[in-house]
Amino acid sequence: MLSTGDKLIVVQYAINKYNSEALLKEKLKDMLSPKELERTVDMLIGTQRVRRLGADMLQNNTSHTELPEMPDHLRAIVDAL
Repeated sequence: MLSTGDKLIVVQYAINKYNSEALLKEKLKDMLSPKELERTVDMLIGTQRVRRLGADMLQNNTSHTELPEMPDHLRAIVDAL
């Protein structure tokens, strides 16, 4: 089970790989429910770590914040996406 902080990090790194929200839902469906993913994305947007570029496009807001450091226990999860 991932903590809220871990979910935020995984989603940020997933957005770094796949900027399509539909593709994110597909890649993360085994880990997060669609509602959890939506809440996590909304939280990242609210804290200005992620920005929405269009109806389905997301991007890490690296001009505002850096990507968080990848904890070792999440590396395999992100690499498998």
